[in-house]
Amino acid sequence: MYATPEQTNPARDGLEAAADQAIEACGGDAREAVKALLVASEFLENEIAELKAAVSKGYSRGRHVAQRDHKE
Repeated sequence: MYATPEQTNPARDGLEAAADQAIEACGGDAREAVKALLVASEFLENEIAELKAAVSKGYSRGRHVAQRDHKE
């Protein structure tokens, strides 16, 4: 008998457990869990943008373009 990839991948087990935990935190509603995760993701993206703007270009050795220098 061969083990399936799902049975031998601890990262996948952790991901499954995290998904179950997020759904449980939202009362078992998967749609509400997805909405909560999208809000959390947007919050973290905004935090990253603020941190990038606060870090000098010299300190980051040019690895990112500061928000104030970026033209759209």
